[in-house]
Amino acid sequence: MKVENQVTLDFPSRSANEGFARAAAACFAAQLDPTLEEVNDIKTAVSEAVTNAIVHAYPDTIGRVTVKLRVREGNLLEIVVKDRGVGIADVERARTPLFTTGGEERSGMGFTIMESFMDTLKVRSAPGKGTTVTMGRRIARRAGRG
Repeated sequence: MKVENQVTLDFPSRSANEGFARAAAACFAAQLDPTLEEVNDIKTAVSEAVTNAIVHAYPDTIGRVTVKLRVREGNLLEIVVKDRGVGIADVERARTPLFTTGGEERSGMGFTIMESFMDTLKVRSAPGKGTTVTMGRRIARRAGRG
């Protein structure tokens, strides 16, 4: 599918940057004229993906997180969150609800939440090479908008 617009963010894996990524994704998605519910879903999914990268990819160090936002033809918003951290040995297991490597304070629901708020979710990872999460959300055209 043809890319109609795109932007790339690259930032250190500091928890303060999660809010920035979340707000930037919402602002970028605004060009598609989403409903408030759609914006909130996008913000939540981005928050989960970026938080996973910050907490799990770089548990003992500060690394880089890249967020690519694309508008594809057909009102499709594509969000790619990539890290170059420790990676995930078993992606299928990591996508299981309640599974976490982050200790008791983590719910283990990140991938489940992303999946529930987005239309598509793909996770690619390799130990020692990082993780790439690709999410897609089609923004419905409302009556009276272009």
